[in-house]
Amino acid sequence: MHDPFTARRQRLAASLSLGRALLVVGAGAPVPLPENTDQIYPFRAHSDFFYLAGLECPHAVVAYDPTDGAWHVFVPEVTEAERIWEGREQPPGESLAGFAPWLAARRDRPVAQLGAAVPGVTPDAALSQAIRLQFLHARRPKDAAEIALLRRSAAATAAGFAKLQSLLRPGLTERALQVELEAEFFRHGATATGYHSIVATGANSGVLHFPPGRRPVAAGDFVLVDAGAETDRYVIDVTRTFVAGEPSSFQRELYQIVLDAQVRACNRCRPGIEWRDNHLACAVDLVAGLVDMDVMRGDPESLVEQEAHTLFFPHGLGHLVGLGVRDASGTLPGRTKDPRSSLRNLRLDLPLAEGYVVTVEPGLYFIPALLNDPARRERFHDCVNWPLAEAQLGLGGVRIEDNLLITAGEPENLTAAIPKTL
Repeated sequence: MHDPFTARRQRLAASLSLGRALLVVGAGAPVPLPENTDQIYPFRAHSDFFYLAGLECPHAVVAYDPTDGAWHVFVPEVTEAERIWEGREQPPGESLAGFAPWLAARRDRPVAQLGAAVPGVTPDAALSQAIRLQFLHARRPKDAAEIALLRRSAAATAAGFAKLQSLLRPGLTERALQVELEAEFFRHGATATGYHSIVATGANSGVLHFPPGRRPVAAGDFVLVDAGAETDRYVIDVTRTFVAGEPSSFQRELYQIVLDAQVRACNRCRPGIEWRDNHLACAVDLVAGLVDMDVMRGDPESLVEQEAHTLFFPHGLGHLVGLGVRDASGTLPGRTKDPRSSLRNLRLDLPLAEGYVVTVEPGLYFIPALLNDPARRERFHDCVNWPLAEAQLGLGGVRIEDNLLITAGEPENLTAAIPKTL
């Protein structure tokens, strides 16, 4: 039977510049609740460890010695109390008691440590950072087992969005919609939600990470839903924006601008394209639409160069996704973060490559904290039709997001089954 974890460890070994240094990767320890109870926060092994071992096992350690090519997965012995109270079973691997002797036999070797800290290990900080960046980059392309899990998560996510859309009507609260959405994820095989679901109605849809509350949906509200199912730690991240009832002409135009820009940005997702360039091209597309609506004034490319687009599009175009909601995002090894303030929130800065799974999520919002800021009002005085923008401050915003698998040719949209029509 094919073991994806053995294959990953072999591939990683060839990608890391360890020399004769050891690699130690910790799963982490449970974190107790702050109250005086015997409860802990739900345990999740560090992603570095899980990628190599596939275990949710507290205190476990993956260890590798490049001189003999042997990988070891050390796991603690399950106690009688854990079997009685938690029903825990012994995970596969070598006894954790063997880790200290393994390390002691190699005490003269430097150690690169990834994942969570491991008691008794004194890592080489500079080496660990260098190996961490190599490790992160090496696991950006998803293997077949990872893609299969992402497909399962995408199917569960599509079922949840279909259920939510069938129920959406004025009077339901954000919380009620969240409950139905997430329950459908679980009914279709999800093992968790990928992150805290965002269900935001009306003006709340202009809050980028809005937690659902008791606010009822009103007729004509934008309803922005950013949520995804998780299957065995692999996460899908989708956003759709709906209108409860009949949208206004302004809502239709704004939605179409975002949709058109999102489709064009998806089509640009090919191997070798710089993500930063895709982000900026999408910003120009969004601004061109706002100029056509007379919300912004000027040449779209010039407005983006001036960073005026950040008034309405304050976040990045997207990020990598997989083992976690922003799995292995960041910069290309050796590349420093772009200092431009307009790219401050860009979570990804590298050329796309085959096997990457990336989110594409442009949005346009009318956010009081940005549009009412005196410094921005002065800086962009001539760039915005301020009376028209002010009139929309209670509108919220629109975001549309899909997850794309980068292939040698056209990207594959893993979330294409979730409709994007208003």
